[in-house]
Parts: sequence; structure tokens; C-alpha cells
Amino acid sequence: MSTYLWQTARFTLDLASRPLVMGIVNVTPDSFSDGGRHSDEAAACLHAERLLAQGTDILDIGGESTRPGSRPPPVEIELARVLPVVRHAVTLGVPVSVDTSRPEVIAEVLDAGADIINDVRALQYPGALAAAAAHPRAGLCLMHMQGEPATMQVAPHYDDVLAQVAAFLAERMAVAASAGIAAERIVLDPGYGFGKTLDHNLMLFRRQRELTALGRPLLAGWSRKGTLGQVTGRPAGERMVPSVAAALAAVAMGARVVRVHDVADTVDALKVWNAAGLGDAPGRDNNETQRRTDP
Repeated sequence: MSTYLWQTARFTLDLASRPLVMGIVNVTPDSFSDGGRHSDEAAACLHAERLLAQGTDILDIGGESTRPGSRPPPVEIELARVLPVVRHAVTLGVPVSVDTSRPEVIAEVLDAGADIINDVRALQYPGALAAAAAHPRAGLCLMHMQGEPATMQVAPHYDDVLAQVAAFLAERMAVAASAGIAAERIVLDPGYGFGKTLDHNLMLFRRQRELTALGRPLLAGWSRKGTLGQVTGRPAGERMVPSVAAALAAVAMGARVVRVHDVADTVDALKVWNAAGLGDAPGRDNNETQRRTDP
């Protein structure tokens, strides 16, 4: 098994050849940076097509805002938001990820052809692990979060943020393995901004490369996050440059997927990065970045 291959439902992604861009499609009225802009089916489908034209490698569709202080919508509403967009996105020829934690949504979107489940709760909801395991080729992203979005920024505490994040991700991988989920289906996300202060985020960022010792690729989601606002003084709508800088820094420290709002700008920055010979992961092979596989 290669550390740099990510098995998803329809594609085997080679994360050694270059870091990949995951473009965000928020089908929500209340996301922190673009809430409401793509909250109806037509706007969300058009946005997915726009991100594809800008060069995204993966589309990530979400129907639940997980901004600090948010509460999840009823499952019926989440499904009504994401399912029509997923059905369109799977016709576009790139891997489709769905940002969800609920087993009902996991089952429905995978049945509809989605390739990846991106779960900020790392399959901890009752039934989520079984729903993911029932689709033996689906890719998974397991993220660390302290608490729940509604309360996660109320005095988060760690004795050693890196050690605790690493231990949590290792434990969730072990649980997934016990359910029959192969390691090559998994990437890991340290969860920047999810139950972490400015100091926690920056300490974790500086030591991010140490998380590669867990043996699976890392996904980093810095796009427009509050920490970037604290560092620069910029509101969410003016954080494109800080977001691109954070994406490049994350790649420099071992991330193989970056989850972003500003796809075109991030793609351009990574083209320069790759042209300078900085994009390859250790132990790369000559596989294509995306190899379609039989379902």
C-alpha cells in the first residue's frame, strides 16, 4: 500500500505527483464566508461547474454549516440541499466529496455516486461508521474537532495540541480498520479552527509535518479561517491572499490536499510551486493524478 494513494469510489488519486485542490461548494444559507451565495440547487450546480473550470481536482459539497456557534439542520433539510447537487456533480468527471457526519446522508450520497465522505466528526455519530463501511470503495476524510460547532470555540483546552490531535486521528483510524475500512481509503485532517484557539492552530500548523507519521495523507483546510483574520486583520471576504499563503505553507509541511474557496488563485499558486519542483511528495510514482477505477 502506498502512503500517497487515496482510494475513492470511482477514482484512485495519486497524491504523490502533486498536491490536489478540493473546491468548496457550500449549499447552505449560513456558512461563515459565503453563506447563501450557492444555497439553491441551480446556483450550487453552477458554482461546481465554475470551480471545475478553474481547475479544482475534487468538489466538496456541504449542506451543514460547521462555523463556530452553528447547529446542524434537520437531516431532511441537509439531504434536500446536497442530493440534487451531488447528482449533478457526479456527471462532471472529477471526484465528488460530501461534507457530512450523518449516517442517513452518508448512505444516500454514496448511493447517488459520491466518491468521498468528508466528516468533521470522524465517523463518531451513531451509525456513521457502518454507513461508510457499507460502501467498500468510498474515500474518507477523518477530521479532528474538540467538541461540537455550537460550542467548540468556548475555551478549548489542550495539554499538548499536536499529541492530542495525533492520538485522536490514530484512534479513529483504528476504529475504521476494525469496521473493515481499508487504510488506503483514508486521509486525515487536523481540523484547523475546530475547537482550537489562535495559539493552538499556529502550534499545530508549525508541527503539522509530524502528523505524517500516522501513515496517511493530510488534508488541510485553512481557507478564509478566523485564524487568518486574527493574523492579518482581514474580514472573511478579504482573505484570499492569506488563504493561498496558508495553503502553500500547509503543502510545504506535508499536506497533499488543500480544501479551498478560492480555487483559481490556489491552482495558479500551486502551478508555480510545482514548476519550481516543490510539489512532489517523497516516494512518488508515475501514476496519473486521477486513475478512474471500476465501481
